[in-house]
Amino acid sequence: MINPIKPQLKLSTWRSLLIFCMLLLGLVSLAGRAAYLQGMNHDFLQKKGESRYSRTLEVSADRGMITDRNGDILAISSPVVSIYADPAVVKISPEQLKQLAGMLEMDSEEINAKINRKNRFVYLKRQIIPDDAEKIEKWIKATKSKSKASSKAKEPAIEGIYFTYESKRYYPAGEFAAHVLGFTDVNDEGQEGVERGWETVLAGELGQRRVIKDNKGQVIEDLENRPPKPGKDLVLSIDRRIQYRAHEELKEAVIAHKARAGSIVVLDAQTGEILALTNLPAYNPNRRSTITNERIRNRALIDTFEPGSTLKPFTVAIAMEIGKVNANTVLQTSPGTWQVGKKTIRDVSNKGELTVAQIIQQSSNVGTAKIALSLDSQTMWEMFNRSGFGALTNLGFPGEASGILRPYNKWRPIEQATMSYGHGISASLMQLARAYTIFSSGGELKPVSLLKQDTPVMGQRVISRDTAQAMSIMLEMATKPGGTAPLAQISGYRVAGKTGTAHKLINGQYADKSYISTFVGYAPVSNPRLIVAVMIDEPSAGKYFGGAVAAPVFNGVMSSALRILNIPPDAPANNVITFTATPEMGDEG
Repeated sequence: MINPIKPQLKLSTWRSLLIFCMLLLGLVSLAGRAAYLQGMNHDFLQKKGESRYSRTLEVSADRGMITDRNGDILAISSPVVSIYADPAVVKISPEQLKQLAGMLEMDSEEINAKINRKNRFVYLKRQIIPDDAEKIEKWIKATKSKSKASSKAKEPAIEGIYFTYESKRYYPAGEFAAHVLGFTDVNDEGQEGVERGWETVLAGELGQRRVIKDNKGQVIEDLENRPPKPGKDLVLSIDRRIQYRAHEELKEAVIAHKARAGSIVVLDAQTGEILALTNLPAYNPNRRSTITNERIRNRALIDTFEPGSTLKPFTVAIAMEIGKVNANTVLQTSPGTWQVGKKTIRDVSNKGELTVAQIIQQSSNVGTAKIALSLDSQTMWEMFNRSGFGALTNLGFPGEASGILRPYNKWRPIEQATMSYGHGISASLMQLARAYTIFSSGGELKPVSLLKQDTPVMGQRVISRDTAQAMSIMLEMATKPGGTAPLAQISGYRVAGKTGTAHKLINGQYADKSYISTFVGYAPVSNPRLIVAVMIDEPSAGKYFGGAVAAPVFNGVMSSALRILNIPPDAPANNVITFTATPEMGDEG
């Protein structure tokens, strides 16, 4: 029998040596790498190892509280619970899933979709009332207890569902202060209003918590804690009582006049502090379903409009300041129209000869335009500019508008004429209210603030005290019979102010039957304490003059505010003079 020949693998000497060298080089490389990682780069392995079990969790800081000037709470954070899951370790039966969905007021399919995701973290529901969360937590613990007690339990122990404690913002004033305060999102970050504008102050600083977790994601040990720094409380200049009255008066007016919208600003005439600011339409920040883009618009600050005749006092004031006219200067306004180039300026009626004081009292467009065209355009522009038009108020509120004040070297005569009574220039209601501090404070433009001021506020002088006092007398005449705003009269107090009625600009064209009705005034005239500015957008119930639509709102808000602040009267209780409506009460322009 012939033995089979066994094949032999025989490498040449140089090949054997090559393989040996390659293996040796590999061993040396591994040894070197191990030595490097264990000795010189120990932190790398340490971090890789810790990443398997160590986690750094963010610890939320308590958000600062917001109060009004008297300490009444306007915004506060309350504790809530959020429920989350780790889909990789979730264990829950279909029946338990339905039960959980019922307790969370959710659809079971929605929860099922969340727990079947591939990531390791998913919120099931956020910001649950602690009492409701406690019931769910007890139920989950009960399933675990039953499972431990008997291996034949009908339902398995629920695993992979956890609870975390957060906070939710609550606004006790509801819609009354919504446009001042704004609101926060589900992560407690400011989205509108003061909540957004002062986010860095209110939010505080997040803390950190380094923990060890097991393979189920449960915390088993705390390693290191850095406590959070709570946010600071904010004291606003707002007076909640005046804010409430302003909102109620505005709501009544918007409904009565079937208006599209409306706004009110109440200022402290001496400090520029904002005591009330409200708009309609409004929303309730506690009910997110009411929040829409249209409702959250803080119209008093971000919407601009042509202020109409409320701008006339500024034109007259600068003419008096430089000696062009005085209160008794007579101008001819007959026949109620005046041709400037190819354009015609009109009054609502033929007012004949008027003194400058009567031009303000009866709101003559023709008279104001004649005064304006006696001025150098730069002089007039500088008066508007120093009064704050065309510039931000630096209030700190997000989205604030600056309005439009075009360069004086581009004005045509007709534009200078119409600008004198508020056409061709745009401003926000806040700018308009602030500008009237010039007349109420003896000639100084006061800065405005949403924060309570504890020290005296210095203003910027715009006109002399004598000119400001003369304008106050004219503006008081406007609120008496023969003026455009007798409905602004308040029993026991002298009031001063000016109406405005402007055709609304829609798509660059003046609408024939759409108006902006305004009134800005202050009281008591003997020692002004409050300024109230009112704007009603597109009143459509028949009346549209500022004296008929906006002045009564001023009356309601101002009379309430004067009494709330216990400001002493400066006139007899029977000072309100009855009147009969006349064409002179109109102020279209």
